[in-house]
Amino acid sequence: MNTVITGASSGIGEALAIEAASRGDNLFICGRNAQRLVDVAEICRKKGALVKAEIIDVSDSEAVTNWLEKCEKIYPIERVFANAGVSTGEETEENVRRTFSTNVSGVVNTVLPAIEIFRHGGIRKKKQIVITSSIAGYGPLKACPSYSASKACVKTWGIALRGMLRPEGIDVNVICPGFIRSRITDKNTCPMPFFMEADKAAKIILKRADKNKGIIAFPWPMRFGTWFLSTLPLCINEFINRLLPKKVI
Repeated sequence: MNTVITGASSGIGEALAIEAASRGDNLFICGRNAQRLVDVAEICRKKGALVKAEIIDVSDSEAVTNWLEKCEKIYPIERVFANAGVSTGEETEENVRRTFSTNVSGVVNTVLPAIEIFRHGGIRKKKQIVITSSIAGYGPLKACPSYSASKACVKTWGIALRGMLRPEGIDVNVICPGFIRSRITDKNTCPMPFFMEADKAAKIILKRADKNKGIIAFPWPMRFGTWFLSTLPLCINEFINRLLPKKVI
């Protein structure tokens, strides 16, 4: 399979690239950290994969579009992981804008040109877009307002796109992982229930993406807990939120 992965220099993106390489995929990967991206590409090549790596900031829509069009000319793209994302840190204006620029605009900048390629690029075995959201996207969290809002946005958009694009033969899936080892969670000093290693998460994601599961949310206790919290009246939701740590991600 010819697979595109944004945000492949660390975390879930890195693990997805390595796992996809182990499966024999041709890879187009991008990230912002040059050295880490080189390291990931080298690991994937040692597993026998053809890898094209490029430094891309997904908030730059023109750069992302040009890159995807270049990838398409090498091998017809079959699966796109719109995965790049950042944590917010302190809720400063700069950090909030950066969060939405990467986590929302970055996903939009990846998905829209991918849709156009799938619509007009000719016949291929698969046309699939996989968007990385988060368990945090199931509801508002006082510990990470901007992060949870950004992930809720792409989660809702992805689910809606799935229905819209199905008649065109384009599959859309949304990943909603819990706490996965990454450079984001490595900085986290708060409790992280059901913590999971990135390589295990990548296996789950690829297996369920192969089955075209609409929502790929795990681990299930966190999925149920966050979903249940989102169904409660606001007053109860606010009370529970007051009991949570001040900062989660």
